[in-house]
Amino acid sequence: MQHPIHRVRRVEVVAAYRLRVEFEDQVERTIDLEPVLAGELYGPLRDLELFRQVRIDPEVRTLVWPNGADFDPATLHDWPDHAEAFARKAREWACSKATTGPTP
Repeated sequence: MQHPIHRVRRVEVVAAYRLRVEFEDQVERTIDLEPVLAGELYGPLRDLELFRQVRIDPEVRTLVWPNGADFDPATLHDWPDHAEAFARKAREWACSKATTGPTP
């Protein structure tokens, strides 16, 4: 199965945890990332100051943040097909952290 290649052309923060993303094929999505912001990589993006630092990586044309968080452009392009799976995984991460407690 071939993995589609998509590239982000523009990104705009439109609200807390919401981005408007435009792709090279003119598809535009408004994506609410709040349900997936959990775990070591994505959890820090709940800090709105960090969240607003989203940029487009000039080489691979995906969204990146200073803490190393990123999303595959194909996933973002087809976000309605992936949103629930990401949210489910984020809930698992949150539950796992709650049961294990903070790391000493």
